[in-house]
Amino acid sequence: MDLRCIAPQPEPGLIHVVVEVPAGGRNKYEYLPSAGLMALDRVLHPSVQYPFDYGFVPNTLAEDGSPLDAMVVMEEPSFPGCLILARPIGLLELLDAGIYDGKLLCVPAHDPHLEGMVSINQLSLSRLEEISEFFRTNRGLDGRTTEILGWREGEAATALVEHCVNSAAAQAPPRNPGPEKFAPDH
Repeated sequence: MDLRCIAPQPEPGLIHVVVEVPAGGRNKYEYLPSAGLMALDRVLHPSVQYPFDYGFVPNTLAEDGSPLDAMVVMEEPSFPGCLILARPIGLLELLDAGIYDGKLLCVPAHDPHLEGMVSINQLSLSRLEEISEFFRTNRGLDGRTTEILGWREGEAATALVEHCVNSAAAQAPPRNPGPEKFAPDH
């Protein structure tokens, strides 16, 4: 599974998300670019499970050195490796061991049940707190310190996506244009 050809932001307001962990899962999968496949990273503590599909935006680079994380609100879980065209509606800001680690919250672009959802304010406060608590608890059980900074609206999510796309582009090795062409000798 080569993700280099997947545009992180195929059009304004939409992003691609590669699912690593389906909703309800406790198996934490990670995409391994060198192998081009998903691998089991760890199994979460029995008391926690992912509230929604969780993955990353391909071809981005976040502050923590990994692709930008994203969670997709869906009624049914998908599967590891599934590519979802999604609309960011907000951003959970947190510090993981002192390093900024923003988490996008998105909805699928092609889900008629969620087509009118454009803001985290359309989710209940208890649902947002459930997501925050998942990250707080999950990281704490791994022995890491997590500080939840809070939720931000869609504009902050858009700015973070653009920053992470630009960071990845700046880190990308130059493409090999092929053999050089020389003018014939006269």
